[in-house]
Amino acid sequence: MSTSQPGAARLSPDRATPDSLLHTRTGTEVSPEDVVLAAGRDLTPRNLEWAKRKIDKEGQSAIERLLP
Repeated sequence: MSTSQPGAARLSPDRATPDSLLHTRTGTEVSPEDVVLAAGRDLTPRNLEWAKRKIDKEGQSAIERLLP
């Protein structure tokens, strides 16, 4: 298993993943579809419009507020 941090593969499977190893951004722009799915909503025109407004208001970090 390849990880970005040495020793990360030795974590016990019954422990939660440390925050330093959790990443939600892929280096690409967040799309309205990404935001809708992260919010647990269906991909409908209404939800896509909501996501576009959310991205316009909060920027690319809009998805970070939705994910734990």
